Amino acid sequence: MKKVLLILCSLAILMSGCAKKDESVKIQFASWGSKTEVEIIRSVIRDFEAENPDIKVEFLHIPQNYFQKIHLLFASNTEPDVLFLNNLYLPIYANAGKLESLAAAENVYDKKITDALSWQGKLYAIPRDISLLVVYYNKDLFNRAGVPFPRDGWTFADMLEKSRNIQTKTGAFGISFEEEPLFYLPYVMSEGGSFYDLEAASTRRALEFYADLRGKNHVAPRREESASATMAQMFLQRKIAMHLSGRWLTPKYTESADFDWGVITFPRGIKGSIVPLDASGWAVAKASNHKAEALQFVKYLASEPVIEKFAATGLMVPARNDVDFSGKEVYMKALGNAQPTPVTVDYNKVLDGLKIELEGMFNPLLP
Repeated sequence: MKKVLLILCSLAILMSGCAKKDESVKIQFASWGSKTEVEIIRSVIRDFEAENPDIKVEFLHIPQNYFQKIHLLFASNTEPDVLFLNNLYLPIYANAGKLESLAAAENVYDKKITDALSWQGKLYAIPRDISLLVVYYNKDLFNRAGVPFPRDGWTFADMLEKSRNIQTKTGAFGISFEEEPLFYLPYVMSEGGSFYDLEAASTRRALEFYADLRGKNHVAPRREESASATMAQMFLQRKIAMHLSGRWLTPKYTESADFDWGVITFPRGIKGSIVPLDASGWAVAKASNHKAEALQFVKYLASEPVIEKFAATGLMVPARNDVDFSGKEVYMKALGNAQPTPVTVDYNKVLDGLKIELEGMFNPLLP
């Protein structure tokens, strides 16, 4: 009898343990990210679970074709509870009613940043980082050519003149040229144009100036001259004096450049120095069965200590205004005049059309 009681007690203890295990809630979190970012994410998840033992986080890392796979998950009603999204794709899911509207901590984010992650007046993702374009410049090439470094408030005309002088004196191209809309949008916005209206005089003026950097003025490399090399590679090879890009290149240039370089805000057009503001952040699926836990996890991800970890990589500009990072002054100046990228539900179709429309302008047939 004692043996039976002992066995029953043991079973009761085991079942009690199982029940305790079953009490924990599991949420799924999807994100893209480099090796460095993923290491931080996994570390943050471990810390979160230690502080919240009743919540388990399953990390779904999607390094490639992220949004294609997210589309499929939504279509099959198997979307994760928490998703890392950017402002370029967020409208698709928000407009379809797939995301939960959220509230950001007050006085932590610039309104432009929350606007970028909003749709029809409602916020759908808590910001992690922002993307702002700046101009990296090779100080050694400038010094060799005897050309003064660019300064805040410089103009399109200044950029063209510096490019010409550097090219004449050193043989290096003056400025980078990339055909993705991200890289010519600053020219369009700074002239007061819009890529939704290619016939507007301001838009045409900006696009013609940009195309002429590669064509008539030839201070930027043509497609056949860069071949398979990226603009970042050409900058590191001292073949380009100035490179329009984002903070994500800072770690690479810090590690690999064998010359002195600086960063400056984009030059002014007629309407000023205006670059597109893009943002990424964490969203919660409307269909989540564990919204309270998902929101708790998002709040943790967006906390100051966690954002500091991401900012320390040098890969991104943190969205929180209370987090410091190297080079903050230049990016805050850029943010002052930046405007959220004008995104619509069919934004990607618009971009595909632009690529076709502008192919001839950016790559004219040479005589």
